[in-house]
Amino acid sequence: MEVDKNESVNGVELTETENELYDRQIRLWGLESQKRLRTAKILVAGLNGLGAEVTKNIILSGVHSVKLQDEKNVTEEDFCAQFLVSREAKGQNRAEASIKRARGLNPMVEISADTEALASKNVDYFTQFDVVIVIGAFISELNRVDTICRQNGIKFFAGDVWGMFGYCFADLQEHQFVEDVAKHKVISKPNEKVKTELVTAAVQRTLNFPPFDAVIEFDINAPTFQKKLKRTGPAFLLLRVMQEFRELFGKDPSYKNREKDFADLKSIRNTMTNESSLTDDYFENVFAQVSPSAAVVGGVLSQEIIKVVTKKEAPNCNVFLFDPDTCCGYIETVGMN
Repeated sequence: MEVDKNESVNGVELTETENELYDRQIRLWGLESQKRLRTAKILVAGLNGLGAEVTKNIILSGVHSVKLQDEKNVTEEDFCAQFLVSREAKGQNRAEASIKRARGLNPMVEISADTEALASKNVDYFTQFDVVIVIGAFISELNRVDTICRQNGIKFFAGDVWGMFGYCFADLQEHQFVEDVAKHKVISKPNEKVKTELVTAAVQRTLNFPPFDAVIEFDINAPTFQKKLKRTGPAFLLLRVMQEFRELFGKDPSYKNREKDFADLKSIRNTMTNESSLTDDYFENVFAQVSPSAAVVGGVLSQEIIKVVTKKEAPNCNVFLFDPDTCCGYIETVGMN
């Protein structure tokens, strides 16, 4: 079904200052898309390096408000990738320590901090937001928040970076969007040599996304998936090992316990799949957070959030993986029809 590109966002008008500030973005994705961004309320839960990248990008895009939620304090390890906190902030709450630099990015965006635990938040808390992004959480918490979001029509994203490896996941439930489709239109007259020109039409599409537990329940030992590994690489297997490590030990791998954590990672791998599918070399690159990888994954995640809010262009379906061995990203479709 084709739609009108000039469909308006009711009751939303940009000020002269906003039109000037967002001029390049308006030229890129249109005034109506910028208006949708202007009304969006976003929750970023987890202010590590990846959280900082996502926060920066969505603040610069011109959303209405961003809530920074994190109950953890700044550690020495955060300085590898978390650029919103200063060196003097060590020991302070990560959300509160990120506020000053975050506000300096775009004074037109409302930014606030929440230092209470994500696990303490109920349904009423999440229904304040249009988009919820959860970073660095346990599987049980990701499933809990995603379930609340699904029940209340809130777009849900999850993401993580371990060393040079990272991923992001999207549960958009039923998502409608407009995609520009190029078509050849005949412009020649009858009995003349056929001439065509390329025209673009806006077409409305709908996609249905599965919940987060589709990632956990995905059969990584299925023959079809094992065959696919030769083409895409074992990044999805690495994701499942990293998630299981966090579940078992209540933390992520650390340089302080590198030898033991390395052995535990291999042990988890061996219970899930065979060594040839995911070699030991991959575990060399999963300690702390490497800033360039956080930037890549954060850039992709932010781009997906902007696409979802503006309802413009097709979203990724539905897991993005950044492979530390090849330094390339690819999309893995999990649980979608």
